[in-house]
Parts: sequence; structure tokens; C-alpha cells
Amino acid sequence: MQPETQVRIRHTRRYLLLGLLTAAPLWVTWLVFDFIFSQLSRLGAPGVAAIARGLRRNWPEMADFVLLPVFQSVLAAVFTLLVFYVLGWFASHVIGQRIIGWLERLVQSIPLVAAIYGGTKRLLAAVKEKPAGVQRVVLINFPSSEMKAVGFVTRVIQDEHSGEDLAAVYVPTSPNPTSGYIEIVPVSQVVSTDWTMDEAMSFVMTGGATSPDRIRFRNPPSGPGA
Repeated sequence: MQPETQVRIRHTRRYLLLGLLTAAPLWVTWLVFDFIFSQLSRLGAPGVAAIARGLRRNWPEMADFVLLPVFQSVLAAVFTLLVFYVLGWFASHVIGQRIIGWLERLVQSIPLVAAIYGGTKRLLAAVKEKPAGVQRVVLINFPSSEMKAVGFVTRVIQDEHSGEDLAAVYVPTSPNPTSGYIEIVPVSQVVSTDWTMDEAMSFVMTGGATSPDRIRFRNPPSGPGA
């Protein structure tokens, strides 16, 4: 192979790799944004369809414009965000809290729905509040004792026989943190970190590219011989 050809091949590989490394963060950001936007649009689609039906009687051309795919998706996402805002405002007032409480009691009276709703609400409450006695973001042995995975402690429970503290840890997958695993790990084997939730989520979503230069991989030895 000619030297000039080898140089061109090396340059081609170098530029391809550089382009991939440049595009990867943008691509991951786009995937996350596209996922969130798609979910918001899907939730708001029925509301936009109802608006279009209301407009069709007097303004058929405007109704057709509202139902254009791109405009409908954007309007549906905005509509969903507006509903969330109004719901949050409503829930911050006494009468709103009473109505929501009544609706929750109604939902909890339905067996299967109550299990899903109650579990989701407890999960969100656990994520919002820091568990006692352990950091929120931790490292655990997963999938083997020689490897570590980033996890989020959702709750601390006790072994009914030994009384040992156990941590319920959610281990998200990369680059989509909405799926993952639930592991029950002895608190003594959990390695605490000083990461915030934002830092940990960034680490997971970028495949570890945004990790700090240093991290504590194991707990320091304890006992007389330490």
C-alpha cells in the first residue's frame, strides 16, 4: 500500500472518530429531548383534537391548520405543559388539595389501579426525600463484586432476622435512565458518593463521559487492623 494511501486512511479514521465524538453529546441530548417532547405531544394530542373540533364549526381553515402534524405536536406539548402548570397551581391551594385528596381516595379504592398509583407516588416521594443514614447517589457491586454501578438509594429497610440495614437501590441503564434494575444491598456494602442527582444523571446519560477525574471505588477498611 502506498504511503499516501496509508496517510489518507489514517486521516479518514481520525476525522470519523473526531466527528463521532463531537456528535455524540448532541445526539444523546436530542434523544432525550425527542423522548420528552414525544411524551408531552402524546399526552396533549386529545386536547388539541378537541380544540380543532371546536374551531371547525366557525373557522374550518384554522382547524385544519391546528391539525397540521408539526403544529399539532408543538401545540400538544405546550398544552400538556400548561395543564401541568394549572394542576400545580391548583394543588397549592386548599380547595385543590381537598379535591385531589378525594380523587386519590377514589383511585385507591380500585385494587389494581391503587397498586400502580400508590407505588408510583411512593417512588416519587422517595426520590424527593433523602434517605436517612446513607447518601442518595451511591456505587454498588453490580453485576459482579469486581464491578460498580451508579445507583440511587430510594429507601433503607431492615433484615427481619439480623436487623441489618439494607438499601433499596435503583440502578438506571445508559443512556436511557427511565429503565433499570432494583437491587437490595446491605448498607455496609454501599459506597457513598458526593455526586448530586444532576451529576449522576449526566454520568448515566453520557455513558460515563462526564465522570469526575477521581472517585472512591471502595469503602475504607474498618476495624482494629484498618
